[in-house]
Amino acid sequence: QLQLTESGGGPVRAGDSLRLSCAASERTNHRYVMAWFRQTPGKERELVAALSWGGANSAYGDFVKGRFIISRSNAKSEVYLQMNNLEPEDTAVYFCAFGETGGLPNGLPGTYDFWGQGTQVTVSS
Repeated sequence: QLQLTESGGGPVRAGDSLRLSCAASERTNHRYVMAWFRQTPGKERELVAALSWGGANSAYGDFVKGRFIISRSNAKSEVYLQMNNLEPEDTAVYFCAFGETGGLPNGLPGTYDFWGQGTQVTVSS
């Protein structure tokens, strides 16, 4: 069973930056896509960013607007989310997700097989 552990969340001020990390408990393979989703109470889980195993393909949620970058380690066992110019609207629980989606990033939570427990990001004005 693949285990995912997120870290790096916390309270910040508007305009600040955060770097989230997600560590996988074991090696993955070329079928996997690595992704970050976020969720607030009463709202559906939404895509933040997704990256193919080889790093050649990526996708971002519409709200990102160039502020965030997803990347992965050379060993492909860790995925990162660099978040810049954070806004109060970015406040949410951020989840790491890995899945065999067919190899291409997508924003459909149901296509991802493994999830971390989430890390809270709170952005104050």
